[in-house]
Amino acid sequence: MSRIQLALNVDDLDKAVEFYSTLFDMKPSKTKPGYANFAVADPPLKLVLFENAGRGGTINHLGVEVESSAAVASETKRLRAVDLADSEEISTTCCYAKQDKVWATGPAGERWEIYTVLADAETPGACA
Repeated sequence: MSRIQLALNVDDLDKAVEFYSTLFDMKPSKTKPGYANFAVADPPLKLVLFENAGRGGTINHLGVEVESSAAVASETKRLRAVDLADSEEISTTCCYAKQDKVWATGPAGERWEIYTVLADAETPGACA
């Protein structure tokens, strides 16, 4: 299963969690200080919220969550072949999860990651 990720900056995490919980009729999959995410089944979406006062309503980054490290490796190879891979991160910690990922930058500067989650983490790590 693959799904699109939308990571948003929000001014007030509690208000945003309340809004998206109501909108998607579900509770967040994970909440940590300044962070929450929703794993929406239909449509397949990973919505990530970063509390960044004064930047609410802006995109933090975009992504595609894939099933495995092998899928990340395949996408890395494909993106390198067309000169779109900016960087690769293996066993990195981001968004309270250990991940493998590759990054690409869109024409307007928007950051995209193709990633897989390897395990939960207790710290936020260095996120985009």
